[in-house]
Amino acid sequence: MKHSVVSLTINGTERQMLVAPGTTLVEVLRENQGLAGTRRGCDQGACGTCTVLVDGKAMMSCLLPVETIEGARVETIEGLTPMQGLHPIQEAFLEGFATQCGFCTSGMIMATAGLLARNPNPSRDDAVRAISGNICRCTGYEAIIDAVLDAAKRMQAAQRSEAA
Repeated sequence: MKHSVVSLTINGTERQMLVAPGTTLVEVLRENQGLAGTRRGCDQGACGTCTVLVDGKAMMSCLLPVETIEGARVETIEGLTPMQGLHPIQEAFLEGFATQCGFCTSGMIMATAGLLARNPNPSRDDAVRAISGNICRCTGYEAIIDAVLDAAKRMQAAQRSEAA
């Protein structure tokens, strides 16, 4: 089994790592990079707890062999959070009671970040589709969908403030 060197930009920092063939992105993030915010759930792409952004697109990191994303930009929940305070998406989830046990939360937030990066003004249906690959057993989804839509409003308001 021949290992290979893979380069990724993780949360804005370029990293090179030696990986065995078939090593998944979730393994690299949690075990090699110490980024435990990306949860490891089913390891089958069914639960969404491992969702991260890869080149701006929400993807399940348990399904991604690292060698297939050589040179990609990866953003995890740790990279989303500003140095001080919370990201507007995190604020919306927290204040909207969309976090119950918290196991799915980082995946839901990253799925939301992917949606809002490509569609800053999503409809309710857009929000439902964006989180459809993420399972939550606690909230019943309504609070999460509301948080996604609230996050969009918060991010729009933040952009208006920055422009002013």
